[in-house]
Amino acid sequence: MDAKTAAKAIKQGNISPLYVLYGSEKFRMNEFAAMLEEQLIPREDRDFAVIPFDLSETPVQAVVEEAETVPFMVQRKLLLVRDASVFTAGKDKAKIEHNVEILAAYMQHPADFSVIVFLVNGDKLDERKKIVKSAKAVGMVLAFNPLGAEELVRWVEKGFRERGCSLAPGTAEALIGSAGTGLQGLSAEIDKLCLFAGAGGKVDAAAVESLVHRGTEQNIFTLVEDIANLRLDKALNTLYELLKQREEPIKIAALIARQFRIILQVKDLSALSYSQGQIASQLGLHPYAVKLAGEQARKFGSPQLRQILSRLADLDYQMKTGAVDKVLGLELFMLRLGA
Repeated sequence: MDAKTAAKAIKQGNISPLYVLYGSEKFRMNEFAAMLEEQLIPREDRDFAVIPFDLSETPVQAVVEEAETVPFMVQRKLLLVRDASVFTAGKDKAKIEHNVEILAAYMQHPADFSVIVFLVNGDKLDERKKIVKSAKAVGMVLAFNPLGAEELVRWVEKGFRERGCSLAPGTAEALIGSAGTGLQGLSAEIDKLCLFAGAGGKVDAAAVESLVHRGTEQNIFTLVEDIANLRLDKALNTLYELLKQREEPIKIAALIARQFRIILQVKDLSALSYSQGQIASQLGLHPYAVKLAGEQARKFGSPQLRQILSRLADLDYQMKTGAVDKVLGLELFMLRLGA
């Protein structure tokens, strides 16, 4: 079962006594835990009913003991257990001895008045461990991986709707292009933009442009996009803006090379019929970044991309050896590429 289906089941009253949440999207994991708390525990009971644990400081057997203890003044308890390294590979560096056999025994006969949520600090579980197999057999083991490109756009649009704002076409894409794909950062920017627009207001790409700070990597992506579309004036303006922010020219050249390398890799893997998700997994990128790189890849041939990377390697050598002024070298590279 995926997280979306599990959330729907919870809202319908189908609660599992145990949840194990893991994956790279910690923001979505925390959202799920907050939703579970909202559905299970009345606000006035949360001081008594919501009990946090950290397995880097507390043995897992103490969590089981609390879960088996009859709740006081409330009908149900929610135990939020962070840093659940008992489910991941590698040795636990903390000086805490966890008796996972006690947890495994509890899983076979969980208390009906307690719900345990393990928030794993890792992108993967160790499938070889018996405790992981036990959790899958009796509880909900849910992965929180990066959203796909279209899912991310829908997530942003939903965030605006929930805050009472409407969007002009293309605004969600503009926000992701400026703020990146991190959900924590996107959520903060959505808050800011909706506060600017006011209740019932409308947010457009111009508001995003004026209010959202564009990070270095986002600026590099825009610079490459402008080069690909022969908008050299805009590309040079972006370069000068990066230099005003005291970005090192060698770093800028390296990031440009990284973006062109990603474009080439996406182009080559797409030619081998890899899906967007497979490419993202292979390259360790967010699916939305793969989508954008795929769009840029259509504007270049593979030989052209290899030639650009060769030029960037030469530029890097010349900049580091002092054979060319760093800023002048970047300017000449962009002008020759545009030509």
